[in-house]
Amino acid sequence: MQALSFYWPFIKLGATDVWRHKTRSFLTMLGMVFGVGSVIAMLAVGEGASHQALESIKRRGSQNIMVNSVKPTSEEGSSSAAQASARLAVYGLLNDDEARIRETVPGVERTVPARMVRRNARFNERQLELRVVETVPDWFEVVPRPILAGRVLHDIDLSTHANVCVLTEFGVRKLLAAEEMLGQRVRLGSGVFEVIGIVKNESGGNVRAPDSEADAYIPMSTASRLFGVANIRRVSGGMEGEKVELSQIIVKMKDTSVVEAGAKAIEAMLKRFHKKQDFKIDVPLSLLREAEKTKRTYNIVLGAIAGISLLVGGIGIMNIMLASVTERTKEIGIRRAIGARKSRIVVQFLINTCVLSIGGGLAGLIVGVAIPLLITFFSGMPTVIQPYSMVLAFGISVGIGIIFGLYPALRAASLDPIEALRHE
Repeated sequence: MQALSFYWPFIKLGATDVWRHKTRSFLTMLGMVFGVGSVIAMLAVGEGASHQALESIKRRGSQNIMVNSVKPTSEEGSSSAAQASARLAVYGLLNDDEARIRETVPGVERTVPARMVRRNARFNERQLELRVVETVPDWFEVVPRPILAGRVLHDIDLSTHANVCVLTEFGVRKLLAAEEMLGQRVRLGSGVFEVIGIVKNESGGNVRAPDSEADAYIPMSTASRLFGVANIRRVSGGMEGEKVELSQIIVKMKDTSVVEAGAKAIEAMLKRFHKKQDFKIDVPLSLLREAEKTKRTYNIVLGAIAGISLLVGGIGIMNIMLASVTERTKEIGIRRAIGARKSRIVVQFLINTCVLSIGGGLAGLIVGVAIPLLITFFSGMPTVIQPYSMVLAFGISVGIGIIFGLYPALRAASLDPIEALRHE
């Protein structure tokens, strides 16, 4: 209380001085307003983008290893003259590969095979092509999707070779006529499938999920019985196609600590059985760590860029306070002549500076919160306002105000009283 009673006259005097020169003070505070606002807004935008990417990676599973089939170059892919004449490309992962990974790689909890194919579909009078994932029920454990209606695939569907399918939102939009899709029958290729469930699609992000554009899921056993593993299509001059047993194997490890070692073991094992490079391994955990590192760097760069605005605002405060010292030179001389100590002169001018920087900082907080909200509202871009960015921006604004106000305050206190009284 004693400290407040001591500083209160100075605070009152500082506020009065700011109010007396409203236009000048307002223009000076704008630098701090935009500085604080830009720091908060830029960090919020950067945090939002990073958060979206990180969440997308996390949804793929930090314990998962993605082993994907990759079509080799023509030189690598043409394994025999017979294949070339039949125009059948044979490559990619095998069912035996899944068994080897499950049985020989240490730390494997489960493996989930899948084939991604395109099938001609028909529903009532509507005909189109759907993107189909042929997989097993465990898929929905390692790549979870919110269930919107019905259910997902069960083990009994796999064991009985059931003609059932689960549609995504994409698939429903493509097929939807006037009726409810759940329980309807859809023709896929040569088979008729009952729609037993509808799931939500992957929500996007910078990292694509393995089924980010899927329209439907069907049991792998049913697909093998009806369609086989060769995907043949008619072209001018004959037939061509691909024979890929598995498009992907998702390997879930027991713990994140063995993920990277497991990926190396899988790669070494596959190289022994694959003469050509027709597979690729992705490790979401590695992507997650790299994304987190990039996020930190991104935030530092954005913060540094926005901090320049605060620096400019601090220079503006110093400029206006130097002008104030010049204007009040005679007043300072009179106060010094009647016994005012240098410390009180310094305190007075520092408080004037703090009034400007704190006022600009508080207004900047409002601007910094408003900008990300407006960006999200109008563009849909996610933004995340972190409390630390608000505290950091406001603290820096006050600190810069004091630092840049210190020189004018010391200059005012060091004026010679005689010379100051002569000043016109």
